[in-house]
Amino acid sequence: MAALCSVAPVVAKVPAVSTGKASKSSAMQVWNPTNNKFFETFSFLPPLSDQEIARQVQYLINNGWAPCIEFEGAGKAYCDTHGWSGLDSSVNAGYYDNRYWVMWKLPMYGCTSPDEVLAEVRACTRAFPDCFIRVAGFDNIKQVQCSSFLAHRPANDRTFQPVSGRQVGDSPSGGGGGGGGGW
Repeated sequence: MAALCSVAPVVAKVPAVSTGKASKSSAMQVWNPTNNKFFETFSFLPPLSDQEIARQVQYLINNGWAPCIEFEGAGKAYCDTHGWSGLDSSVNAGYYDNRYWVMWKLPMYGCTSPDEVLAEVRACTRAFPDCFIRVAGFDNIKQVQCSSFLAHRPANDRTFQPVSGRQVGDSPSGGGGGGGGGW
């Protein structure tokens, strides 16, 4: 009975969490969805250089993942739906509902050097210059793809904006109507 009559403990009042600078919200940017498709990890960045690709491949190798090179034409490379599931690809990165690209050779099991992968990416680019090419990291123990990124966009690809055109709106960082900085 005493428990029913007890008084609730007093809780100290804690101030609201705030930076005190509402103006920082103006630094936020709005993604420009017009001709601005992104695919894999890092595809929101400018194209990766060979040196940057090599560093990413080294990361795959260091994790014990087999590099795998895949390619696909523009008509099938970008999925904006997931078929029967109805999920939106733009917000479900890494979810593959039977959306596979064509594999360039077999996964590179036992690969120890990014140079091996770069040579295969170049060969794939020479053979299929009008295709998107990505490098995936495959974990053969867990039987899953752990990472992937674009290594090549076709020269005629117009489905993305340069970094300066990926935002819309006015902001102090520069961005009226699709240009500007801050990225």
